[in-house]
Amino acid sequence: MERLSIGKLPERLLKELVLSGIGKRRPEVLLGAAVGEDCAALMLEEGEAFVLSTDPITACEKEIGSLAIQVTLNDLATTGCEPLGVLLTVLLPPGTGSMELGKLMEDAERTCAENQVEILGGHTEVSDAVNRILVNVCGVGKVKREELIRGTEIRGQKDLVATKWIGLEGTVLMAREKGTELEERFSKEAVSEALHLSRFLSVLPEARIAAKNGALAMHDVTEGGILGALWELAEAGNCGITAELSAIPLREDTRKFCDCFGLDPYRLISSGCMLIAAPDGRALTESLRAAHIPAALIGKTTDTKERLLIVNGKPVPLEPPAADEIYKIV
Repeated sequence: MERLSIGKLPERLLKELVLSGIGKRRPEVLLGAAVGEDCAALMLEEGEAFVLSTDPITACEKEIGSLAIQVTLNDLATTGCEPLGVLLTVLLPPGTGSMELGKLMEDAERTCAENQVEILGGHTEVSDAVNRILVNVCGVGKVKREELIRGTEIRGQKDLVATKWIGLEGTVLMAREKGTELEERFSKEAVSEALHLSRFLSVLPEARIAAKNGALAMHDVTEGGILGALWELAEAGNCGITAELSAIPLREDTRKFCDCFGLDPYRLISSGCMLIAAPDGRALTESLRAAHIPAALIGKTTDTKERLLIVNGKPVPLEPPAADEIYKIV
């Protein structure tokens, strides 16, 4: 296995490790990933708008290529748009093996193919400015202008729905990064099942259903967990919120893993869970469940500016998001 030296990736390795596996699958792409091209170009039809999002992945190294793509696609999905492509910036510490880069790109391309998305280009470099692999993804999507979903559109009392379970991404990360320690407390089967929760990390299916059911706002529950997401949705909508802690869906394995490391699952990174504000939350949950996507009504938005969490029947003020719990252990 070749070890990579500081600087821009040589053309031979760029072609071999990065460009060779990238598929061409979007008709909107006029100019895509290639040696010597500094930009990508996309085509819009009349009445469409571009949606852009960017996100770095810093809390893990294993399967970082797949997770980096999925997190950005999830962010795009909150607007009701159709993801088109991504630009990747990959920074590698000196001495990174060529196989590691090859695996990263393989994972990224697989996730793109699963979601009919194209890698449009980016930048790959070995740098002593980082001591572990850093991947930043800029995602591009498109949407009809009149169908764009914005968090600022919340008015009055609307239902709040959470899909699947909170802490999904955090549970996967604990199993990947701390699997040996977890196997000292739990069975190998339990840790293996936690790893396979990665199959639930995409929120694109529920985003499509929510958009068709009149969703007014959607928020991918990432850093800061569900409590952070509730606060941020209220900030975007300039509204109040009342949420019931006991109604928030939490898997038992997530709770047990968090107890093992002293983490708060409600402040744990939760990609795979979508927070949705909708006029009729019950109809939305029924539509989601009909598509085999677990969903629960967890609260309402309000006309006041109060942001409250109901804990054991008593209102507790929500606080702005702080550092995610996952950073206590990775």
